[in-house]
Amino acid sequence: MKIIIVLVALILAGSSYGVPMKDYVDHAPFKMGRIEAPVFAEKYFSILDFGAVGDGTTLNTKAINTAIDACAKAGGGHVIIPAGIWLTGPIILRSNVDLHTERGALVQFTADHSAYPITQKGKRGFGVVSPITGSNLKNIGLTGEGIFDGAGETWRPLKRGKATDAQWKALLAKGGVTNSDGSIGWPTKAARDGAEYIARLYRNQKTVSESDIIPARDALRPILFTLYDCENVLIEDVTIRNSPNFAFDPSRCKNLIASHVNIFNEWWAQNGDGMDISSCEDVVLYRCTVSAGDDGICMKSAAHNIIIAECTVYHGHGGFVIGSNTDGGMSNVWATQCDFIGTDKGIRVKSALGRGGLVDHIYVDHIYMKDITEEAIGFDTYYDDASNSLKSVDKDKIPEFTDFTIKDIYCLGASAAVMITGLPDHPVHNIVIENAQITSRRGIHIECAENITFKNVKIHTPEKNPLTEKSVKNINFVH
Repeated sequence: MKIIIVLVALILAGSSYGVPMKDYVDHAPFKMGRIEAPVFAEKYFSILDFGAVGDGTTLNTKAINTAIDACAKAGGGHVIIPAGIWLTGPIILRSNVDLHTERGALVQFTADHSAYPITQKGKRGFGVVSPITGSNLKNIGLTGEGIFDGAGETWRPLKRGKATDAQWKALLAKGGVTNSDGSIGWPTKAARDGAEYIARLYRNQKTVSESDIIPARDALRPILFTLYDCENVLIEDVTIRNSPNFAFDPSRCKNLIASHVNIFNEWWAQNGDGMDISSCEDVVLYRCTVSAGDDGICMKSAAHNIIIAECTVYHGHGGFVIGSNTDGGMSNVWATQCDFIGTDKGIRVKSALGRGGLVDHIYVDHIYMKDITEEAIGFDTYYDDASNSLKSVDKDKIPEFTDFTIKDIYCLGASAAVMITGLPDHPVHNIVIENAQITSRRGIHIECAENITFKNVKIHTPEKNPLTEKSVKNINFVH
């Protein structure tokens, strides 16, 4: 057992970017399902023809949605949003319609929260309609070089520790309120008190309706762009920014392509995840750029057959992330040729008792990282200080991380190189880390793991004892 410690400058190995998306699909380390962009009819509907005014003050909700409905009724095609500032409420996507924003188009979602209807969300309770949403659709597109701004600052809480003095003063000057110790601020009193108001409703009433929830609307921060049960989806070239909550969260979707998409949430944006791929299959994220207030590019419950290629993440709690919800299992995920700069963690795998499931056949390669605040590579089965006991959790909700291949990894600056923490009776196992060079203040810590192989791994660290182990079996270092 040996770790190579090299206190010299790290030279990153080069590799070939610019590979066509189809090549990644054809050469994935698993068989992908259908990946094919939808084709739309050569029919064009400008929102101008439906009364839209791009002056930044006219509300265009009706004009935009009427144009989309007219396009759908005509058999599909393209709805065009030209250059301008288009103030709007929620946009509802339709089958066979490509919503295309031209360069110079800024779609600004309104700060008037009454424009976002409250809706029942099954077991999840109530929510408000997302600014962009689609459900049970086929053949849909959101394309073009326009920008969608979610007015997130009118919804999100702000932690005092993340705010400048000027930001904090501006929040309070606009009518913002704080908690008792002044550590968190909200844009409105309803946003601060909404969760408790809803809890009180459920304690005091047998049934709760949408109208009962209205006083707490500000607390129900919507995800900016949601898709549910959709098939044949193309998201291309658009910029999605300033989300009230997560930015892009497709769920139970198939054959989804996101290409050259820009996601931007300020680093202080609470719960400002970039891309969360939930219970989807046959998905390609290609040449996307993300800067997030939470996880950057994240795989959640029951994600299968996913490719993340040539993507860049600036800031965020993690660059490529799995979890924390891994229930339902996850397999056949490939992240390749990506850059992570300034994220809290680089490659981040996390779950906990009650949220877990089997995560296997995960492939990560040619990842280039710089200025990672915590660990470059991390496995954590105690995410968010979970306190569930093993006896109280269903067997299919126990985290199991196995069969990961992580290779050709380069990191210039991290707090720690590798951190692996499994459960005492459910160790992280069958992990291969190969061809890695990491410059970090600390080395490798492994706890409750077995069958972990480090092959040609070089840790550049000043730490005298760069390897710590606890309750491990069969940890191999190969050169």
